[in-house]
Amino acid sequence: MLSWAITFLIIAIIAAVLGFGGIAGTATGIAKILFVVFLVMFIASFFFGRRGPG
Repeated sequence: MLSWAITFLIIAIIAAVLGFGGIAGTATGIAKILFVVFLVMFIASFFFGRRGPG
């Protein structure tokens, strides 16, 4: 999930440098959403993924 967010962020940066504002904005929005989803899943797996012995 994090790799997809980084990929879209790189696409957004390249598109912004080349002057494609609409594509850059869309890719940035997707990257933000994916990063938030990644953080939520990471925190959930950190707290609920740890099981004690037994």
